[in-house]
Amino acid sequence: MADETSKKDQPTATGAPAERGVVIDPRMIIAGGAVALIGIGVLAAFLWMIPSAAARESVSACRGMRGFERLNPALCPSGVPCDLPVPAPDFTAVDHNGKPVKLSDFRGKVVLVNFWASWCGVCKTEKPSLAGMTNDLAGGDFEVVALASDKSWGAAIVASIAALAPNTRVPSPNDNGEYDMKAVLDAYRQALPNGVPFKVYLDPPEGDDNIGKIAASWGIKAVPESALIDRKGNIRAYFVNKRDWESPVAQTCLRSVIDED
Repeated sequence: MADETSKKDQPTATGAPAERGVVIDPRMIIAGGAVALIGIGVLAAFLWMIPSAAARESVSACRGMRGFERLNPALCPSGVPCDLPVPAPDFTAVDHNGKPVKLSDFRGKVVLVNFWASWCGVCKTEKPSLAGMTNDLAGGDFEVVALASDKSWGAAIVASIAALAPNTRVPSPNDNGEYDMKAVLDAYRQALPNGVPFKVYLDPPEGDDNIGKIAASWGIKAVPESALIDRKGNIRAYFVNKRDWESPVAQTCLRSVIDED
C-alpha cells in the first residue's frame, strides 16, 4: 500500500515530526491593513478635532459673558470696527516704583488687562471678583494687569483698599486732592498685608481728562473695560463694563485660552 503520510509529516532524522509550514491567508492581510488604516484615520480625526473643540469652547464661553462686543475702531488695524481676534496695541505703564512696564513684556503669557479708576464706583464693585479670580487662576501662564486712570498712586491705593477691605478706615486727600503717602501706605499694609493679587500700574490722564492716556489710545471713554489677550499678543475677548470674574462662565472663558498650547 502506498504511504499516505505526507512528506512533511514524516519523522526527521532526530525522530521528531517535521514542523508544518505556516500559511497566511492574503485576505487576512488585506482585512488587517484596512482596519489599521481606519484606526489611523480615526486617531488623526480625533487629534484634528482637539484644537477645534478647544477653540469652540473658548468662543462659546467668552460669548456667554458678552466678550465679543464690537471693538472700538482704535483697536482695529484698518481703523474701522472689526471682529476679534486683533493684535493688542502695545503700551508702557509705570509700577509703584516708577519703573516702566510694557504689555509686550508679558508675551508668552495670557493676560487680562482691566482698565479702571479710583473715581469709578462700578470698578470698585468689580474688584472683589477680579481679586478672587486672580487668586484662583494667576500663575506662570496667566497674569491680571489693572491699569488705573489716576494721576497719583495715593488715589489708586486708597480705591483698592476701599474695594477689597471696605471696613478699613482710609486717609482722605487734602484740599488739593493730594494724599499723605505715609498714611496711605500704613493703611494699605494694615488692610491688605499680602497686597493685591493682580498687578496694578498707573495710567495718568492728560490735562483735565479722566481717562488715562493708554486707555484713551485704546478708544476707551468709560471704565471698567477689560481685554483678554493670548500668548501671541492677540485680543481674544473684550468686555465692556464690569463682569463677575468668579462666575463659572468667566472661569471657562479664561481657562479655555490659558489651557491652549
